[in-house]
Amino acid sequence: MCWSAPLSDEVRIDARVAPEACQSMTDVRQGVDALDRALVLMLAERQRYMEAAARIKPSRDVVHDDARIEDVVSKVLAAAGPAGLSADIAEPVWRTLIDRCIAHEFAAWDRTRG
Repeated sequence: MCWSAPLSDEVRIDARVAPEACQSMTDVRQGVDALDRALVLMLAERQRYMEAAARIKPSRDVVHDDARIEDVVSKVLAAAGPAGLSADIAEPVWRTLIDRCIAHEFAAWDRTRG
């Protein structure tokens, strides 16, 4: 299994059986594992954007932005429905993701200004 970033901007997802075509738990688990590997790559890139934000923001006071948090969650929820993702999954996952990204950004901001 390769967990390193792909050479292109496109995240590749390993071959897998479509959920609707799964005939066994092995099929299901292989699909979930393939998606998890792709999600790791995308989350790592998102983290690098938080590091860029920490580098760019002029003050630690602007790292946490309630209006931006609500904007992100709103956009995620708007995209979730058409994609078939339950809001009951999307909202808490993104709120946790945002919370941890903000903590990472604070740490990165402190490291660059320390």
